[in-house]
Amino acid sequence: MSTASTLTPEPPEPPEPPEPHVNPAHPTTSALSPALSADERRSLRRAVGLLNLDRSRFILAVVAGTAGMASAVSLSGVAAWLIARASQMPDVVALGVAPVAVRLFGISRSVLRYCERLVSHDTALRGMGALRTRLYESLASARTDTVAGLRRGDVLARVGSDIDAVGDLVVRAYLPAAVASVLGTATCLGVGVVYWPAGLILLACLLLSGLVGPLATIRSARIAEQARQRQATELTAEVLAVLEGAPELSVSGRLAGSMRQVASREESLTRLRDRAAVPAAIAAAVDMAAMGLAVLGNLVVGVSAVSSGQLAPVWLAVIVLVPLAAFEATSALGPASVQLVRSAGAACRIVELIEAAEASAASGSATSCAPLELPEPSAQGPYLKARGLAVGWPGGPVVAEGIDLDLRVGRRVAIVGPSGIGKSTLLATLAGLLEPRGGTLTLDGVPPWQAAHSEVAARVCLTAEDAHVFHTSVLENLRVARGDVTPAEAGELLRRAGLGRWLEALPEGVETIIGTDATTLSGGERRRLLLARALAAPAPLMLLDEPGEHLDALTADRLVTDLLTAGDQGRGTLLVTHRLSALEHADEVLVMGHRPQATGEQATATILHRGSHRELQDVSETYRWSLSQEDQDRQQDHVSGTS
Repeated sequence: MSTASTLTPEPPEPPEPPEPHVNPAHPTTSALSPALSADERRSLRRAVGLLNLDRSRFILAVVAGTAGMASAVSLSGVAAWLIARASQMPDVVALGVAPVAVRLFGISRSVLRYCERLVSHDTALRGMGALRTRLYESLASARTDTVAGLRRGDVLARVGSDIDAVGDLVVRAYLPAAVASVLGTATCLGVGVVYWPAGLILLACLLLSGLVGPLATIRSARIAEQARQRQATELTAEVLAVLEGAPELSVSGRLAGSMRQVASREESLTRLRDRAAVPAAIAAAVDMAAMGLAVLGNLVVGVSAVSSGQLAPVWLAVIVLVPLAAFEATSALGPASVQLVRSAGAACRIVELIEAAEASAASGSATSCAPLELPEPSAQGPYLKARGLAVGWPGGPVVAEGIDLDLRVGRRVAIVGPSGIGKSTLLATLAGLLEPRGGTLTLDGVPPWQAAHSEVAARVCLTAEDAHVFHTSVLENLRVARGDVTPAEAGELLRRAGLGRWLEALPEGVETIIGTDATTLSGGERRRLLLARALAAPAPLMLLDEPGEHLDALTADRLVTDLLTAGDQGRGTLLVTHRLSALEHADEVLVMGHRPQATGEQATATILHRGSHRELQDVSETYRWSLSQEDQDRQQDHVSGTS
């Protein structure tokens, strides 16, 4: 029987965040779009505001885009005039500069289109970077329970595809709408100068294509897009869960079911994507119909005008062929309306996350006012002190209380106890991430949750058991804790963490790239890499959560022993562990458990026994039994290894 079943819980899973609220039935007469609800319009305005768009660059993109489209329209008009005039076989001199203009407009169209793409995409990418930074800052300043309550797949979707969708609004919605408005007006005026009835017909058909088509399809696009976005978010969350939990799902026999669920979700998403494409197809059909009406209408009135002598025959070709190029701008408005809906839904999700983080940070600051300043530590270093401490997640029950402990430089403390008892919650509270539910907790005389996070992090370092390992070099993974770690320091830290031989075997040393979330490392290597990162942190007090979890008994014991016998007199260490065999090097061991409760009362954990490793073997029967179980497991592992 493994001691993991009797000593130590994972904290309860935080509640999943609610789906973003959307009211599809809310009527609105906004100029932005009559199909968007008030919540969507408000979220879209704020999200676009957070892009911090450079107005001058956006205007430059509109000018370049309009000039490029105007070159296409001018090319069509000049070419039509040139062909019609050449059919009359005049002298070459009579054609004037038309051939040169054709070449000019043909070249400038491509060049200006490239310039527009360059400026508009650069503007949008800068905006997406600003929005991502704002979102990261909001999450960093939020309370721990707010961030922990988010599913990683959901956060990935919001930080990734949702922000991309808001940024695409600039390139795929705002810019095409501005270009179509300016170009359409200028083209109608130009055609109207040639023959005003043709200009009016072109104006009516452009309004049909640019307004009626997108507005008629935007409502159905909204319903399809919202369903698609929800499915895409769920698919992201489920795929990430399968990727990260594949070994556990395989062992429990649930991997095949999870894969079927992902496949079903993907099929549903494909169907929704097809539905979301229908409105854009309808808008494209309306655009083609409007263009045909413009050509036919101008042909009818033009032939009549030519017959009556009101219009020269050469200009008939111009008013008939120019609409073919003019509608190129309005053809982008159908997809732009769909993009508007897509971006509005994404903006709701992003703003909801930002506002939740801001509200969480505001509630925390309201209780503590301005962050308190930590005094200079004493000559012995920082001192973390808890008396009668009660811990629990905000909004949840108290999971542990009556906890007394002291941690200072040079002191080594271990905490053991059954799973689910609240040890990880205790560590988060000691690190200042959660506010105590009772008792007192001070770091150099100041409550750590009321001090600035940066000041607390400079004295207390928390390494969780599920800390992330990034898809980058070994050196950069260590620089997560301290940005100025040199390659030589990184090598020394890895050797102190017991990874000396591993480092020597790496093809590029500390510059070797590690796979996503340490998929290229073994469990023991990953744990020791996290330990090296903790050692790299400048904080003198280290809080370590389950450093030996998921390792074999011998490896876990060696790792815990290394932590407690590191010989680093400049640090204090408090670790949560399942392994008892290596705790003889700890100055004090705290055994957490539940006291007997009266019927109907909720069980709350506390410190049942405390003392050195040898003292606890004498006073705690549970401690002795767990230690004997570890001895049996170690003997079985030894027998299995020799056989």
